[in-house]
Amino acid sequence: MPRPAPSFSDGRPPRGRSGWRLVRGVWKLLVAVKDALVLIALLLFFALLFAALNARPGTKAIGEGALLLDLDGSIVEQPAEVDTLATLSGQSVAKQYRLRDVLRAIDAARTDARVKAVVLDLDRFGGGYPAALGEVADALVRVRQSGKPVLAYATAYTDGSYRLAAAASEVWVNPMGGTLFTGPGGTQLYYKGLIDRLGVNTHVYRVGRYKSFVEPYTRADQSPDARAASQALYGALLEQWREGVTRARPKAQVAQFLSQPQQAVLATNGDIAQANLRAGLVDRLGDRTSFGQRVAKLAGMEAGKPIGSFRTIGYDRWVAANPMSTTGDAIGVLTVAGDIVDGEAGPGTAAGDTIAKAMLDGLATKNLKAVVVRVDSPGGSALASERIRLAVLEAKKRGLPIVVSMGGLAASGGYWVSTAGDTIFAEPATITGSIGIFGIIPTFENTLAKIGVTTDGVKSTPLTGQPDVFGGTTPVMDAILQAGIENGYRQFIGRVADARRMTPQRVDEIGQGRVWDGGTARQIGLVDRFGSLADAVAEAAKRAKLDPARVQTVYLEKAPGWAARLVESLGSGNDEDGASPSGDVFAHAAADRRLLVARAIGDVARLTRGGSVQARCLECGAMGPGTANAADSRLLDLLIARLGF
Repeated sequence: MPRPAPSFSDGRPPRGRSGWRLVRGVWKLLVAVKDALVLIALLLFFALLFAALNARPGTKAIGEGALLLDLDGSIVEQPAEVDTLATLSGQSVAKQYRLRDVLRAIDAARTDARVKAVVLDLDRFGGGYPAALGEVADALVRVRQSGKPVLAYATAYTDGSYRLAAAASEVWVNPMGGTLFTGPGGTQLYYKGLIDRLGVNTHVYRVGRYKSFVEPYTRADQSPDARAASQALYGALLEQWREGVTRARPKAQVAQFLSQPQQAVLATNGDIAQANLRAGLVDRLGDRTSFGQRVAKLAGMEAGKPIGSFRTIGYDRWVAANPMSTTGDAIGVLTVAGDIVDGEAGPGTAAGDTIAKAMLDGLATKNLKAVVVRVDSPGGSALASERIRLAVLEAKKRGLPIVVSMGGLAASGGYWVSTAGDTIFAEPATITGSIGIFGIIPTFENTLAKIGVTTDGVKSTPLTGQPDVFGGTTPVMDAILQAGIENGYRQFIGRVADARRMTPQRVDEIGQGRVWDGGTARQIGLVDRFGSLADAVAEAAKRAKLDPARVQTVYLEKAPGWAARLVESLGSGNDEDGASPSGDVFAHAAADRRLLVARAIGDVARLTRGGSVQARCLECGAMGPGTANAADSRLLDLLIARLGF
């Protein structure tokens, strides 16, 4: 008779010692990992909290000194939310300065006796759209006209940074640097040859002879229509830049450096900085130490600091110490900034659902008397643009005045949104228009055939499996999609015609995807008046029968989360890797090449992702803070890391 197996009190069968040791070892390891993660999380939290409390602007009294605008990043309408993980992992994050904060800081400095001078450090300035730079330059001129000195320094100025520097009472440049002007425009990448070589078919559906956004995927060069439109736009913007610089520095020989820069440089045996000085573009040559000593004579020097230091008032503390007014009747400002996309997104991206919710929530809770729609977007999804427009119209249904304020650009989908306004403000350098839409679907049947892969199957209707990215689209599908695009264009034309009191035929003439500068846009009826955001708010107040001096602006936008605020406070110092590099002309050229490569990689990613019907502007990207966005730069960084470059 077999002996019964031993048992435990809980009925479990016995296990070998090695098995239990393994289980206990795994369990201890999991507990240790969990405890370590909790400890790291707690340490990180308290470190961030400590840093935020110590870096929080405005905690100390502001004394006398020079307001230092160390613009180590770009000026934008709405900064994107800081990527917490990217910052904590040590990745470079380009800094962005909110336009309205920069303007408020400069205007407050003009009348505050504690500010002895305004200092611009433009060595790592990331740029901005022409209209935004014009507003900042005008604010600096107001400071200079009040009698306060404004001093600018850079190793080498770009067109954008010099637009600001020209407003200064003293412009310094490093004697080993110097500046050359390039003007708007430049190289655009075209992928037709690569696409053909890979066997990719790009099915393009569009309306608008000037709607050039699709050309990089369908051509190897720029079309004559697109070239003519770009020449007109860039020419107008260059002339406005020249006029702005000449107004600020009447004696500067700007025209010579634009038309024949080689003559000026060769006359000084290649010394660009000396050529700048001779032409009156700069006032002084000197390194940072010499510049600092000059500022110290105006603002004072703190004891115990090295030579070249001066008493400073930090930008973040100054902005915090000069908040916007919170008294008076509320004028809502709805910001539509960045690419217009479907769904939800954080600041810096104009997500249709997010912005519509902000508008509707503001109407429900803010007791608004009028609404200003601030647009700074190259466009994007037509569906999201309509979503935003309909939300704005809810305010109009309630009898609220609607004023549109165009910032650096309001093109394509940005102009679609603008049609909701009773009146439209813009700057002469605002980029607008681009009334046209398109859609792109890439298919890979020829690509697959190159490696011996084909497709087949049963189709129960003409649209079964369409659009088929592996087998290609059919004539039926192509006809339907093109008809849908044409219908969308008619809707766009109709909205503009109703808003601008034009005939659809007239809108079609000035539409066709063509991009205009703000001055021309006003002449052809797309814009009503020139003016800033402040002017638009004042107009909205008047339309609501309010005193513009007794209203407050309430921004209808989602506040950043606590984690983003903590990380932002951590990164409030200068980050050389996250901003445009300082250096001479050659250094700036190297940075431009990197941005061009990043943009190429981003374009390929966008082509493969496809997307919805788009109302987007191609030319707009060449004149903004950079030719590649942050996502494109991250793609390039990832590719470089993977390839081991």
